[in-house]
Amino acid sequence: MMSFLGIKLNMTQIFNDQGLAIPITVIKVGECFITQIKQQNIDGYNSVQIGYYDNSNSCKKINNSIKGHLKKANIFDKNIKIFREFKFKSSTIENLKLGEKIPLNFLKIGDKLNVSAYSIGKGFAGYQKRHNFSRGPMSHGSKNHRLPGSIGAGTTPGRVFPGKKMAGHLGNHKTTIKNLEVILIDIEKNIIGVKGSIPGKTGNLISIYK
Repeated sequence: MMSFLGIKLNMTQIFNDQGLAIPITVIKVGECFITQIKQQNIDGYNSVQIGYYDNSNSCKKINNSIKGHLKKANIFDKNIKIFREFKFKSSTIENLKLGEKIPLNFLKIGDKLNVSAYSIGKGFAGYQKRHNFSRGPMSHGSKNHRLPGSIGAGTTPGRVFPGKKMAGHLGNHKTTIKNLEVILIDIEKNIIGVKGSIPGKTGNLISIYK
């Protein structure tokens, strides 16, 4: 399994040979480098830490602690501030090298990818928007339009059970979409297109698993 990071650009559509419109999400796959390799006999588990290189001017300078971490992989000249750790099997780690750049040529049209990202945050939401509760009567005299109603019994148990569906924070949680088909690959621009939508808004950092 290979993993890498990218930025969600936008959504568009392309037409296949039959003339059908296929919705795709365009992803800017950055230059990802292997910044750390953890092994079972040393760290207790097998994993690979991947750093995302952003060559835009919007990324600030890295501090000395990150420079020292990147110096071990001999890539301290790269502007890497975003790190993600992925667990791998021991047989996969043996083929990886510290400081190696992850190429895009291992992707092919038709490959299936799993994409993880944080969904769009919608702030504090009520019962109808968050849990699809039905509203109360809207006629004159009704005092229950969008209220929750009863939330628990009285004497027994005399409390509200944990996990009760109530108003609260909606969105901004990690979501994974599985088996997204690769429709478009542009190695020169580091751009791929997957069929369907992925979580988050434009500019959101996403983790991609093959």
